[in-house]
Amino acid sequence: MPTENTNITEKVYKKLSIQVSLNGLSFCCFNTLNDTVSSVNEVQFDTVDKNAKIEELFANAFQSYPELSETYDEILVIHNNNLSTFVPEPLFDEHFLGSYLQYNTKVFETDFFAFDVISNCQMNSVYIPYVNINNFFIDQFGSFDYKHANSILVHKLLIASKNKEEKKMFIHINSGHFEIIVVQNQKLLLFNSFDYNTAEDFIYYILFTAEQLNLNPENFPLELIGNIDQENDCFKIAYKYIRNVSLIDVEDLRWNNYFSEAENRKHYILFNS
Repeated sequence: MPTENTNITEKVYKKLSIQVSLNGLSFCCFNTLNDTVSSVNEVQFDTVDKNAKIEELFANAFQSYPELSETYDEILVIHNNNLSTFVPEPLFDEHFLGSYLQYNTKVFETDFFAFDVISNCQMNSVYIPYVNINNFFIDQFGSFDYKHANSILVHKLLIASKNKEEKKMFIHINSGHFEIIVVQNQKLLLFNSFDYNTAEDFIYYILFTAEQLNLNPENFPLELIGNIDQENDCFKIAYKYIRNVSLIDVEDLRWNNYFSEAENRKHYILFNS
């Protein structure tokens, strides 16, 4: 059974990060001695098998990948869904987590809520983790830490925006939904998540958001993150309507791994965890 190693005399100098969703999981192993990514893998669940329980799909993945059964000093589970929001520290009360989410998602009394502190940014991320997946990992790992994917993403983008007064829009593309993040000198001006099916949906929400923030498509920079390249329909339509659109620069991230630019862009959150 994989374990999280907390005995300093038995450290193996390895960390495991697993990003999970209802569609599958991806994971990478870090060598913590030199802070490098040693391997990355991705598992997409078969949508045909709709009757399979999510725990069974994860159990199959654990049987297929021996890396998940090794011992690690640190284990981080990253929940990837669009059930999250950000709350400024002065307005935050951990006893009322559900109330922050009710404005942008349907919440129920039975939901379990969690939050991440976004260090040095005076705000917190509130979200609904996958409780059944966490329970599965408890059986596998015993103990582990968990965060929301958007907590890692927004924190990274805010830190990178330090001393940059220009407003910049980022879009992180997921399967079936994408997040829009607008930052300016370590201030989060906007965060929102949108479901989409077509490239036309994609550009509509971008232009609508830009209009609400008085961002001129002729001027503001837009950077795209995730599983996207210049041949993607979403990139092409963004390039058509927005003058300054590009794929996010991942050269600083690539110094600690041997993976391609496209893989670093796709696994941006995972590699920054």
